[in-house]
Amino acid sequence: MRYGKIGRSLVFTLLILIIPLGALPAQQGNKPERLEWFHQLGLGLFIHWGVDSQIGSVISHSLVGASDHYVQQFFEELPKTFNPTRFDPDEWARLAKLAGMKYVVFTTKHHSGFCMFDTKTTDFSIMNTPYGEDVTKQLVGAFRKQGLAIGFYFSPDDFHFLHTQGITISRRHDEVYPVNNPDLMQHDKDQITELLSNYGPIDILFIDGPAEGLREHAWKLQPNLVITRGAMETPEIAPSTGQRLPMETGVEPWEACFTMGTSWQFKPTHEQYQSGTDLIELLVETRAKGGNMLLNIGPEPSGLISPAQEGRLRELALWNFINGESIYRVRPWILTNEENVWFTRSQEGETVYAIITHPDWKWGEEKTITLESVQTSPQSQISLLGQSGNVLEYNPDTIPATTWTSGNGKLYITATRAQRIYNDRTWPNPVVLRITHARPAEGSE
Repeated sequence: MRYGKIGRSLVFTLLILIIPLGALPAQQGNKPERLEWFHQLGLGLFIHWGVDSQIGSVISHSLVGASDHYVQQFFEELPKTFNPTRFDPDEWARLAKLAGMKYVVFTTKHHSGFCMFDTKTTDFSIMNTPYGEDVTKQLVGAFRKQGLAIGFYFSPDDFHFLHTQGITISRRHDEVYPVNNPDLMQHDKDQITELLSNYGPIDILFIDGPAEGLREHAWKLQPNLVITRGAMETPEIAPSTGQRLPMETGVEPWEACFTMGTSWQFKPTHEQYQSGTDLIELLVETRAKGGNMLLNIGPEPSGLISPAQEGRLRELALWNFINGESIYRVRPWILTNEENVWFTRSQEGETVYAIITHPDWKWGEEKTITLESVQTSPQSQISLLGQSGNVLEYNPDTIPATTWTSGNGKLYITATRAQRIYNDRTWPNPVVLRITHARPAEGSE
């Protein structure tokens, strides 16, 4: 049988009306164009914050193996005192944007089951605390106003729900997997429905646990959603785990999750933070290897971001203020690094950024950097990001221009650090050379 355009359209319409939505094939993965969009974001802010931030424990996990008394106090007493009256989502969002974050991922529900959003599925939520307001709604509004993409962290594990079922609180046990626990699966789906129905378009979902059945449900609700954990590699990098970044450049988009210290949630004592320089260098390595960096903060129970964490965000802000061009809308170069020099290239592919870590480069000092994988073309220009190359403060007779020559298959770049970033004229953080109209050195591809 042959159909005209009108006939084919009518048949398609009838099929849509006849076939129930649930019978349509489930979306099986992130849309390629949305993965490309996600990869270009580069840097995001992870936020771990929950009811147990009040006692400074590991988030949620202290319930595993806990006594009945501990569990009772956690589920019944902690919500009675959680009152983050100093929570200022607009301040969080402004700081995140200044630091160079392009997206946020907020813990709407961690493994404990405590919901940081208005939900009809449980009383174990922010709505049943002295604060009594939907912090997720406030946060979404504030970050959206700053132009950041919105992401939700969601745990399929739910210790509170398991406890009400009479199941021992645990992880990696058959009954705690939603696919083996129909009531938990429905509970999780109901909560994901709320999260993807009540806060407008959501860009990113991080499913921290068994994602089977839940990711398909999420894509059905919002097909443009990018699911990170549960659908792509998301290694956790923290001093306490001893994990490091992958060795090789990723072909598919991936995301590394970093803590500033040893804990995801606020840890009031016994904490050891990585330096701002460490975090910047991890960002550089992540981008050189083709990943996104999701950098975590753990706000205080009052709603404040601790000075130690805020300080590191502001150090990152300063570095990105100068060098962000080398981090956003970039791809890996033909190799990740030459010793302490890491590479990214512009999305269009013609500009290469040579990011020099551990620079040991004093203000006013001239240095020569040797590169083996990059060559220039007749149209090339080379400069240090952030500075004009025309003026060295207090030295009117010095023109700190960048020059370069080639020989023996190598590129020799001579430059002067001429921008005073700190009062004491030191700068421990990476310095970036921009090389336009660059091409791979012969034999290096």
